[in-house]
Amino acid sequence: MTSPKVLAIGSYTPIDATALTEDLQAQILPNWDAVAALSTDDRANVVAVAYKGHHAFGGDRMDLFPNLKLIANFGVGYDAIDVSAATPRGIKVTNTPDVLNDDVADTAVALLLSQCRALRQGEELVRSGNWSKGDLPLNRKVSGGKVGILGLGRIGREIADRLAAFKMDIHYYARSEKDTPGWTFHADPVALAEAVDFLVVALVGGKETEKFVSRQVLEALGPRGVIVNISRGTTIDEEAMIQALQNGTLGGAGLDVFLNEPNIDPRFAALENVALQPHQGSGTVETRAAMGQLQRDNIANFLNGTALLTPVN
Repeated sequence: MTSPKVLAIGSYTPIDATALTEDLQAQILPNWDAVAALSTDDRANVVAVAYKGHHAFGGDRMDLFPNLKLIANFGVGYDAIDVSAATPRGIKVTNTPDVLNDDVADTAVALLLSQCRALRQGEELVRSGNWSKGDLPLNRKVSGGKVGILGLGRIGREIADRLAAFKMDIHYYARSEKDTPGWTFHADPVALAEAVDFLVVALVGGKETEKFVSRQVLEALGPRGVIVNISRGTTIDEEAMIQALQNGTLGGAGLDVFLNEPNIDPRFAALENVALQPHQGSGTVETRAAMGQLQRDNIANFLNGTALLTPVN
């Protein structure tokens, strides 16, 4: 039997898996080990890959598919895919932006509130039955503070809009100054960190932003500062952040992303000044469904010879 023209790689929900097979006649494989088991003829018949995962999709893996013309990524972040290798091979790359902006921005605000208002500790006190023995220590006010948005793209803008409703003084860093309602632009991330109480990281992932939040940025944020990261674990110097959280030179953190996830640094579990989430910023039924639909729509347009909806290159 001839192999499908579309190959899906990753762990898809039953709904998305059904749509991929019914709408695109895709073959679904869970990981790269399963891909390696395909025959040469099967791989040669693949023209489009629906990709869901964080494992590297570099030129060597692209070359497994000599007729590949499209990699449709599930997610707005596509740093796992080597676009610089795809382009000269004539392979287009797409992602799923915009449909997840609200959920990720909501998560950023939730992490900030959770860390500053000690929501986990408060719930643990109630659940433990020890509330009668003493109240939770007073915690940190968020409304009216100064917040910096590191990366004022689509998601960064949504975060800023939400925090403006908290009567916060909005500062931001971007590659160029944006049209804003009077928010303060900083051309340097260290200067941004020095100016604010809270710093929310909303950068794109990839080599260009690796350790963009450096030890110097963390030092500038200071012992009362709180950092929130909903971008990629690579954007922060994680070792420097853990050390700063341990020794009190950084006040706290709210983190949805980490290096080497899901096998994260075990030191995080011992820190009381962090709010931790399992990379679930876009993790709602509605948004994941919209992401899957956009991924499939890009593939369908490619197969039909019409314009891609969200091309990266």
